[in-house]
Amino acid sequence: MPRVEAARDLVVEDAESGFCGAVVGYDRSYDGEFVKLEDRHGKVRLFAMREAAFLVDGVPVTLVRPVSKQPVAPTRSASGSTKVEGLRARVARASRIWVEGVHDAALVERVWGHDLRVEGVVVEHLEGLDNLGARLSEFTPGSGRRVGVLVDHLVTGSKETQLTTGLGPHVLVTGHPYIDVWQAVRPQAVGISQWPEVPRGEDWKTGICRRLGWGTPQQGWRRVYESVNSFRDLEAPLIGAVERLVDFVTEPGE
Repeated sequence: MPRVEAARDLVVEDAESGFCGAVVGYDRSYDGEFVKLEDRHGKVRLFAMREAAFLVDGVPVTLVRPVSKQPVAPTRSASGSTKVEGLRARVARASRIWVEGVHDAALVERVWGHDLRVEGVVVEHLEGLDNLGARLSEFTPGSGRRVGVLVDHLVTGSKETQLTTGLGPHVLVTGHPYIDVWQAVRPQAVGISQWPEVPRGEDWKTGICRRLGWGTPQQGWRRVYESVNSFRDLEAPLIGAVERLVDFVTEPGE
């Protein structure tokens, strides 16, 4: 007698009563195993999973509980790239990616960390864009020693734009238009409809937390960080900016 796993949504017929429905669940009692069937009208009935008690496409079968399967390891990283299993971090390249602050670095690591370890790219934070010039003078970019810089609020006419022009062929600056990297996280990911407006002159993170009832900026940051699980939780300008930097510092021959 064929034994068939009672997979959810499998349509079967109870041979004795003629009740036909889809498998929607199971039950167990001292009498044995039972299967729940739901017909096309939404009526649910419970049937004992006895030998040859059901018909599948008119053929008598014995239903059995599905065997639980081991979860399949994800094949994609948080950035959407192919995940490399059993990864051992590559020796770090001379080239670097620099970001403005610790929050930028944390989000880049959360989404692109796997990719960066595969490529041997180190992410460092500048502790403020005003330090960029001095850091470049110390680092001395060149062939095989590139620097990619991720900048917040990179819009025409901003201070950030003025500080990041004319830096030479071995430095690439990309960025996003948002005031802070928090704002590059999609509002839906953190459970809001949109990021509130904060007037110029008011500390942005403090203003955001006050308007959303998130407590301190430290508490607000934890909420933002924990809401990001993959690139799908980020806005497109940030995703594109980071991807260009990764490509730049890992370009063949560099």
